[in-house]
Amino acid sequence: MRNSELLASLSNCINHCNYCADACLEEENVKEMIDCIRTDRVCASVCAATADVLATNYPAEVLVGYCQEICERCAEECKSHEAEHCQKCARACEECARACEKFFA
Repeated sequence: MRNSELLASLSNCINHCNYCADACLEEENVKEMIDCIRTDRVCASVCAATADVLATNYPAEVLVGYCQEICERCAEECKSHEAEHCQKCARACEECARACEKFFA
């Protein structure tokens, strides 16, 4: 499958974003994590939608481009927090953004 690498990155990103959002809810300073939680949720949703469309082999260039943008935003947000789950999520988002970029190569 042509999109298998991107689909794997999307799945990994979804898992990390969902875990990170949930783990943020357990942080002592949960109010400081609101933007992270929201960004994680949006990123997971966009990645899921992108994966769903890619699995159909329907043209998805615009969606992949948007997904790359959201993954980059999520990575930046997560990098701004010290929590290990945020740092791991940032790496997964960066990997997914690179996979989206590679999709256009």
